[in-house]
Amino acid sequence: KACDIIDLIIEILRGSKSLKDAKSCLINGDTENITFKTQKSKKEASKLCFTEKQASAILEMRLYRLIGLEIMALQEEYAEILKKIDKYQDILEHPASMKRVMKKDLEKIKKNYGFDRKTELTNAKAAVVKALPIEEKEVVFVMDRFGYSKILDKNTYERNEETVLKEYRHIVHCMNTDKICVFTDTGVMHQIKVQDIPSGRLRDKGTPLDNIGNYDSRNEQILLIVPDRTLKESSLLFVTASSMIKLVDGAEFIVQKKTVASTKLAEGDILAAVRLVAAKEGSINAQIIMQSEEGYFLRFLLEEVTRKKKGAIGIRGMKLQEDDHIKHVYLTGVENEDNPSIIYKEKELVFSKIRLMGRDGKGVKVRR
Repeated sequence: KACDIIDLIIEILRGSKSLKDAKSCLINGDTENITFKTQKSKKEASKLCFTEKQASAILEMRLYRLIGLEIMALQEEYAEILKKIDKYQDILEHPASMKRVMKKDLEKIKKNYGFDRKTELTNAKAAVVKALPIEEKEVVFVMDRFGYSKILDKNTYERNEETVLKEYRHIVHCMNTDKICVFTDTGVMHQIKVQDIPSGRLRDKGTPLDNIGNYDSRNEQILLIVPDRTLKESSLLFVTASSMIKLVDGAEFIVQKKTVASTKLAEGDILAAVRLVAAKEGSINAQIIMQSEEGYFLRFLLEEVTRKKKGAIGIRGMKLQEDDHIKHVYLTGVENEDNPSIIYKEKELVFSKIRLMGRDGKGVKVRR
């Protein structure tokens, strides 16, 4: 199109004050800032309506393309492009045409690569790499109050037991082939392989637990850490802030997933405590002491707690005042102490002095 009116385009370029004016004339027919030799040329220029790309191509065109043979080459190229457009549209619009193209391409591939195998498979068995068995040994998982954790070997722990007990919040004896089960107040359990936890010396800082598993220290609070080996023959006592309580067989938590729901919580409720109850602790003498935020204490027998599945909410353990909630849960009759006690309001509170009641009672308020 440009070649057919090349004299007019040259006149536009010579009469323009800037490239912008020339381009505007080619696209929109704007002749205001262009000087023409005749009114006829100006009238013809006002009728131009090239596209943006066409105008850019015209302005970038070199003069040698005006040679007769070059113009013929342009015309041939344009005709070839039109043929390709018709061909591609036909393929896209008609499934039969598309199938013919696919068949043609497949036949070409078959012709180029359809030759017999030049090598022979003499042993088709897959290679099997046997992993060396891990030597099982006892280790100690430790985590400080900032969430940094590591694995200590048994000898290091025994040599520095007093220091470890003083500096670390969570200390769990386990085997190097175990999984560490982390129960949080959001009602979930995270599992981390002991082999995935970096080993370290006593003075090494360790690695944040957030970086090893799915635990999120910003939104969760750890209530219990226990190896999966211990769970198999034990039970777990769950107590929520709203006083819902239940016992669950530890075997229910032997799963493959890294994170699972450990219990069902009512809307707005959180776990206040998760306690490991070993087989010997399920005796008739085992007792529970529930402490509320307002200072109410309720002591009753562990055997009054119903055993349920982990997907159940549980039963009420203590009647709470409005806006009150469970703060702490203690187990007695399971330790070697004669008179288990706690420091409450800067004084010793002996659990045996709290009157033994039944489950779902209001408890007694301890005043100091």
